[in-house]
Formats: sequence, structure tokens, C-alpha cells
Amino acid sequence: MKININRIARYLWREWILSFALFFGVVAPLKSAIVDWNWVPTGSMKPTIVEGDLVLVNKLAYDLKIPFTTTRLSEWANPVRGDIAVFFSPKDGVRMVKRVIGVPGDTIELRNEVLYLNGQPQRYSVQSSAPFVRDVFEDQNPLIAIEHMDSSDHYVMVLPSKPAMRSFGPFVITPNNYFMMGDSRDNSFDSRYFGLVSRDLIVGRASTVLASFDTSRFLLPRIHRFIQSLSIEKLKEGESI
Repeated sequence: MKININRIARYLWREWILSFALFFGVVAPLKSAIVDWNWVPTGSMKPTIVEGDLVLVNKLAYDLKIPFTTTRLSEWANPVRGDIAVFFSPKDGVRMVKRVIGVPGDTIELRNEVLYLNGQPQRYSVQSSAPFVRDVFEDQNPLIAIEHMDSSDHYVMVLPSKPAMRSFGPFVITPNNYFMMGDSRDNSFDSRYFGLVSRDLIVGRASTVLASFDTSRFLLPRIHRFIQSLSIEKLKEGESI
């Protein structure tokens, strides 16, 4: 049987290559400049975000960038304390998800796990760990609290048995830079180690878990975390950790 190479090529172009090219030409720029998602492989943001979460990234939260670049076309907002930001690490360029703790002009200090902002200690409300037993922690006796920072209440966690940097500073955040920390304070590689994050390296803001898969149980879906807001009120309602 004679194979018509030209006919096959036309078929592949019409049914596959053209469709893929159109899809890539439309979706890729949108993903690059408007909305994206970020797979979270580590527990540095526990108990707010856990390993296996797929978080939605709003790339229009602060500015509009040229697709596939970090060049801003327009800017209408800056990250504020308490935002969960997605950014490129100044150390190695890896994309990370952390919480904004300090903004330009702030003085940051940590004293035995207590965060000080501009000389003022933040308030903490210790929580029972009971709602969180579904997840596997690095420490079997984690201490969980709500950190009351400005208008942004959020969970933080410390791991008493784990060696960690529990005190640092004080130092002042320079212009156009931000201080990032993980909510799992004793299990996070963040600004305490790699320094401040330039505004130009910030990709967007995360506020929703699109989907979640339990990496300790063969990627079993965590249905209760699908389309889950990362606000502390919604996390409390769903006992979602």
C-alpha cells in the first residue's frame, strides 16, 4: 500500500500542529502575563499551604508585564504585609511561594520566634493542633498559632525539635525590596537566608488552592482543598489542612 506523505502531513498540520500552535499562541501569553498556577512541592508554608497544593497565581495583582519577561508595562499596586507572593528566588531563580512580612522602610526582627515589626511585637493566638492532624508534619508536636499582623491574620507554625533560625535582626528593608518568610517558620528557606526580594522578581499573588494531591499517599486527591481560599476564615470553616 502506497503511503501519501503529503496527505498525512496536511492532516497532521490541520488536526494537530495548527490547533496546538493556536492554543499555545493564545494560552501561553495569558499564562505568562495574567493568570498562572504554581505547584507547591515543600511544606514551608504549612499550615496554610501544604505539599501537593496547586495554587492559583494572580499575575495582575500588582502590575502588567510583557509576556515571558519581568518587564512591567504598568503598575497599580505593591505587595502588602500578609500577602502570599509568588516570586523568583534572588539566590538561584527558583520560583517560590512565601508570605510578605516586611515592605520597604520596615524594620524587621525575630526574637525567639516572635516577629517584631518596626519595634512592635506581633500578637499571637495559640491554636489547638487537632484540626490539623490530617497532614503529616515534620515534627509530631508542632506549635500552631494565629499571627495577628496588621489586618492580615494568618496561621504560623513552629517545630520545637527542629534546628532553625529563631532570632535575627533587627535590620531595615531597603527601597524596592521585600522580606519574605514561610508560615512554617522553622522549615522555610526564605529571606532570612537568601536576603531581600526585589520588586522586579515578584510574579503575583496567590489566594486560592485550585487542587491538592497528597504526596504522602500516592497523590490521592484532597477533595476538601479543591477551589479553597487561602484566607484564614475559609481555612477554619473547612478544617482544610
